[in-house]
Amino acid sequence: MVVERKFIKDKIREYVVKEYLIDHLNRVGFSHIDIQKTPVGYSVIIYSSKPGLIVGRKGINIKEIQDTLQNRFKLESPVIDVREVENPELDAQIMAERIGLQLSKFGVSRFKAIGHKALERMIECGAIGAEIKIAGKVPSTRARFWKFYGGYLPKCGDVAINMVKKGYNTVKLKPGVVGITVKLLPPGIRMPDQIYLREQPTVEVKEAKPEEVEKTVEEIKAKMPKKPKSQPEVSDNISEIEGREEKAAIEMVEEAVETMVAQKDPLAESDSEIEEMPDGEEFEETLTEENKEVLDKNAENASEEKQE
Repeated sequence: MVVERKFIKDKIREYVVKEYLIDHLNRVGFSHIDIQKTPVGYSVIIYSSKPGLIVGRKGINIKEIQDTLQNRFKLESPVIDVREVENPELDAQIMAERIGLQLSKFGVSRFKAIGHKALERMIECGAIGAEIKIAGKVPSTRARFWKFYGGYLPKCGDVAINMVKKGYNTVKLKPGVVGITVKLLPPGIRMPDQIYLREQPTVEVKEAKPEEVEKTVEEIKAKMPKKPKSQPEVSDNISEIEGREEKAAIEMVEEAVETMVAQKDPLAESDSEIEEMPDGEEFEETLTEENKEVLDKNAENASEEKQE
């Protein structure tokens, strides 16, 4: 309960401060305030369409407001910051103040023109819907109210409670007190009853000409980074070493053969004798008669075995 009471107390204080600033900052385009708690104290941000009038010459008005907030409303070391409203036509409180100033300037007899012009400004600046209500002795001696509305403005639901901006102002005229209420729905709000269809992106496929393809390939090649010179791999080095070893072994064998020939090895002499053996008819002449008889007998025995 202690925390809830603290929240309620803060909201009541904010409301009272706002009412004081509305009365004190009259005819300066006052919109709303934002009170924030800081480790040092309180930060009060005032939004207005005419920040120069609120600050005053050499910040006199700011100092006066700081003293009032500290002494009267018990705000610890308040720091006031004034910010400008970008689109005053889309702020309900500023528009209510403008309508009141025009009524006090031109009189009650022109209230219809004032209401229609203010409504047109709000719709032209992008408001989805707007409504202006002027109540009081306008223009007769009996109290009544007039409404000026345009666009789409919901009256109930979450949008009407939280998203519709409201502004209120009172003006004292000769016939009596006139109250002005302004409601508007700012742009950029997604309504719950609206349906949005997503458009599927269309992709167009075109046949590329061979010349264009070649150009694109050349451009890609030109943009590609050049490869560094490749260092010899380990496998290449191993193959070179093996080839050198084989050559060295062959050379050693050749040198050994040459030395053997030079020393007249008996194995080399037997090889020369084998090379000098007779071939063919010369071999038959060297055969003896006994060897010939043996060969003839072997031939006859082979023929008899075939006949059997």
